[in-house]
Amino acid sequence: MEPEKENTERPPKRGRKRRQAPSQLGGAAEALRAGWEREERHPQVKKARLSTILFTENWEVTHEQLCGLLKYAVMGKSSVPKPSWCQLFHQNNLNNVVVFVLQGMSQLHFYKFYMEFGFLRKAFRHKFRLPSPSSDFLADIIGLQKKETTEDLSKLSTGSLPSASSKVSINLQDDPIIQKYGSKKVGIIKCLLTKEEMKTFHFPLQGFPDCENFVLTKCNGSVTDNSPLFGLDCEMCLTSKGRELTRIALVAEGGVCVLDELVKPDNKVLDYLTSFSGITKKSLEPVTTKLKDIQRKLKALLPPNAVLVGHSLDLDLKALKMIHPYVIDTSLLYVREQGRRFKLKFLAKAILGKDIQNPDRLGHDATEDARTALELARYFLKYGPKKVAELNLEALARHQGLHAADQGQSSPAGVQQHNASVLDCLHSMGQKLLLLTREVDTSELSSSRNCETVTCLSNKEVLEQARVEVPLFPFSVVQFSFEGFSPALAEEMNQRLRVKWSEISTVYAGPFSKTCNLRSLKRLFKSFGPVQSFSLVLETHQAQRPVTELTLDCDTLVNELEQDSENQGTIYLSGVSETFRERLLRQSSLFVGLEAVILPKDFKNRKQKKYGFLKFKTISSAQRALSIFTGRGWKLKGRNALTPRHLHTWLQSLPPESRTPPGLHIVPPPFEQQALQTLKVDHPKIAAWRWGRKIGKLYHCLCPGTLCLILLPGTKSSHGSLPGLGLMGIKNEEESIAPNKCS
Repeated sequence: MEPEKENTERPPKRGRKRRQAPSQLGGAAEALRAGWEREERHPQVKKARLSTILFTENWEVTHEQLCGLLKYAVMGKSSVPKPSWCQLFHQNNLNNVVVFVLQGMSQLHFYKFYMEFGFLRKAFRHKFRLPSPSSDFLADIIGLQKKETTEDLSKLSTGSLPSASSKVSINLQDDPIIQKYGSKKVGIIKCLLTKEEMKTFHFPLQGFPDCENFVLTKCNGSVTDNSPLFGLDCEMCLTSKGRELTRIALVAEGGVCVLDELVKPDNKVLDYLTSFSGITKKSLEPVTTKLKDIQRKLKALLPPNAVLVGHSLDLDLKALKMIHPYVIDTSLLYVREQGRRFKLKFLAKAILGKDIQNPDRLGHDATEDARTALELARYFLKYGPKKVAELNLEALARHQGLHAADQGQSSPAGVQQHNASVLDCLHSMGQKLLLLTREVDTSELSSSRNCETVTCLSNKEVLEQARVEVPLFPFSVVQFSFEGFSPALAEEMNQRLRVKWSEISTVYAGPFSKTCNLRSLKRLFKSFGPVQSFSLVLETHQAQRPVTELTLDCDTLVNELEQDSENQGTIYLSGVSETFRERLLRQSSLFVGLEAVILPKDFKNRKQKKYGFLKFKTISSAQRALSIFTGRGWKLKGRNALTPRHLHTWLQSLPPESRTPPGLHIVPPPFEQQALQTLKVDHPKIAAWRWGRKIGKLYHCLCPGTLCLILLPGTKSSHGSLPGLGLMGIKNEEESIAPNKCS
């Protein structure tokens, strides 16, 4: 954004567009982004536009990633790194940035009162999940570092570990590492994955499907806490048969590399994945070593009691087509919340003080990665779980973002891109941030330099001030405050929401005779998507959903979900195989306007599921693609998507609830029943309806080209936490799909 000028009420026009930096991605992602780059260079496209391609598997955007987008919106690609989770085209044509924060609300609020949030769900195509907030949500998304965290991270930058005395006070008993391993030091045996864990995380095992031709190592000895450790890492390419090995590195204790070789794939290479593997066509041309040669060498090198150490080691063993029973996987050793995993790059910096996977180098160094995984295992064994837990890795990942690749780009006006806040970026452009908030809400942001803070007595006054002040500032944060759910009410609503979605996902069909073939029936239903349970009901004489108090609005809700702006242009496909992505890439010319390919993985074993979502730029492109996929060539089943991906992931992570038998009368839980009887003006349902409309009216008063974000931060207390939700769009970009102003 350009610096402010005196006596002007409208932001100045943008300057000349900068040339697009070359893409750093490879393979399928590069093919998708190539289309984006061409579009950004097209001279006729002038409006700023968003395209969200979330690379995080749980569809969650961290506060730090959100801050990265806001900084990029202010300064552009020549000054700060591009966001890794979305594309903002023609940033220099943005006029303003406005962030609405609905303090006290969460993702649960949005989907509990989905019908009431009419304007928001229809106007904003881009939605994403937010993690539960810290004590100062605004400071996090603006990038204001807490003092203690800054001290710790400055120590990390010099390669030393932060001391326990300098850490923010944390409850070690809640740390997932302590919950799994305890607080005392452990040996190798305790760190090994059990056979059940290897099965859960889809490691190759003897006697399992798809492992018939895998080679067993000669490791049949008795493993002890003194067994030798070997670091292993493999690089792969994409061939006509899937992923195949192109490089292997094996490192013994002490860091000595005992094997480092390039490998010639057996099948035709479609993509060398050079940006990740560092492998090129030229480097593989003289290579004669094949997979069977590597298998033979590994069997000879590994002693009977060897323990393999690696990061996401299941992928390496699959590439090797080998089975080894004794493994330590550092992505699982350093346990993270909610089944997520830390990246190797982050652990190397946070634990060992090492910088690996340098973006200036072509691809990863397999030897470096293998050695790093080995050092991480040794650190865990030497210092124990308590020492690791005291490092508070989750907080470091959230605040510093060491897990993201260092872009290494220069910044003007002395702005340091790693530690710069949105305020710093605005200051370097000669601009200020406007904060409108209630007096009762305190934040480090309100007292920060370069922030114009206007405090109000009520939400109504915040809204009135926003109409006057927001057009005068290039960057505004407007915060409304609402009464959060009590812990008991939140749990009840969570429970009812789970039951409701379970009921909506249930279908009764019939009539079936007692002699019908159950196996054929199951096969038929599974062809439409994964089936959680299957029961035979002989009394039903039609196909329908169950009818209970929770599903009375089912048809209306399904229709509204289909009309949700995020679902428009997105299709659901069932029957997707593991080679689907490669086949799609080969025939990409058939699918014009394809923005994203989303192939979910099982939450536990990480295996790709047999369904997926494809997101297109336009509804017509999506419909054309759907007709191709359901035709004779592909033979898939599909339809327009109903469930936004972040909601789908959230519901998948919740424990299943037992369904209510048909015809059973459901009485609202006591807390909600009491609240609904009073129907006070500030009841959450009324608040959702009223403030959704009010924000809609304010949104339509914003000038064209305004990047607008609606953030429901989520809640966190000693009783538990609720994740948040983000919605975003650019004024004018979204108006073609936005319905009435106050619907």
